[in-house]
Amino acid sequence: MVSKALLRLVSAVNRRRMKLLLGIALLAYVAFYSFLLNRSIQENGELKIESKIEEIVEPLREKIRDLEKSFTQKYPPVKFLSEKDRKRILITGGAGFVGSHLTDKLMMDGHEVTVVDNFFTGRKRNVEHWIGHENFELINHDVVEPLYIEVDQIYHLASPASPPNYMYNPIKTLKTNTIGTLNMLGLAKRVGARLLLASTSEVYGDPEVHPQSEDYWGHVNPIGPRACYDEGKRVAETMCYAYMKQEGVEVRVARIFNTFGPRMHMNDGRVVSNFILQALQGEPLTVGSLTRLPFYSSDLVNGLVALMNSNVSSPVNLGNPEEHTILEFAQLIKNLVGSGSEIQFLSEAQDDPQKRKPDIKKAKLMLGWEPVVPLEEGLNKAIHYFRKELEYQANNQYIPKPKPARIKKGRTRHN
Repeated sequence: MVSKALLRLVSAVNRRRMKLLLGIALLAYVAFYSFLLNRSIQENGELKIESKIEEIVEPLREKIRDLEKSFTQKYPPVKFLSEKDRKRILITGGAGFVGSHLTDKLMMDGHEVTVVDNFFTGRKRNVEHWIGHENFELINHDVVEPLYIEVDQIYHLASPASPPNYMYNPIKTLKTNTIGTLNMLGLAKRVGARLLLASTSEVYGDPEVHPQSEDYWGHVNPIGPRACYDEGKRVAETMCYAYMKQEGVEVRVARIFNTFGPRMHMNDGRVVSNFILQALQGEPLTVGSLTRLPFYSSDLVNGLVALMNSNVSSPVNLGNPEEHTILEFAQLIKNLVGSGSEIQFLSEAQDDPQKRKPDIKKAKLMLGWEPVVPLEEGLNKAIHYFRKELEYQANNQYIPKPKPARIKKGRTRHN
């Protein structure tokens, strides 16, 4: 009896032990399975995190690659000049149409160039191919405020030059051409630099003498819509010669006639840009009965450099003496573009000069300068540039335009 009871007890203990062992094994299995499951979830989570990090980091890698490219940027070929031949040159308005081409020439000639521009009509993209070069510096500055810099020559081009731009804010135009010129003359006096003023054929107004030579005093309406620019440039010339006589500042004055070429603003309101844009877009070409004689930008740049480095201190005309009617220009551009645009005749704007033709005998004799780029060759280059600009716009790329903004009623305007 006792032995049977012991056997039953041992058997019961073994069953409990087996159940315990089975329970432990089951717990171990569950724990191990949970471990594997958690590990799998963790690994998937880590993969998702890594994928997210990769999405964030990839644009940064792209930017780093772009920066690396910019450090190894290829610039246009630059001539090497020794210290005695290399000049430090300031160009005000150097990011504009003419200023940027002048920047290109002086940089490629081996000089150190500082461009100052407030980007009212100038654009950074006109000079961005020089950014980072050791001889180039770009300063966002308005010449109405004083500038302190060490330079040898100053090309003072700062001023809106097309009618829509200078008539948009006439007080600002006057300030730029008067206070701005005073500031640059003051700088030239302080550092002993030579200053070239980019004046204009507008100082002759609506001329009564044809062609216009440098000794013609002009026929200008002092209170008309164009007076802010015309009279502003006339006062700027007066200031230059006052500083020359009183302070001994070396000055050069270029009276620039109509110019065209790449980097012109498409909507700047001048003859060539208007016709090219209208022809490319299939719009009617709007003409008047005026005569004009534009010349190519590279010819102007060569004339400015020749004048700056000459001994001629009196005003010099830089322009194209070949006179054409506006209608002739319209027909020529229409043919070069291959446009089917119609030609429409409009009345002229107030005080718009009826005739313009420079007498360039002085430039030929004293500078050895005259325009050399054929009209059709220059127009084809300008048309190619404008066509590319329109393609950029069609691709939804933002291109700044000089189109005057509309001023809301009650809005104060900074002058």
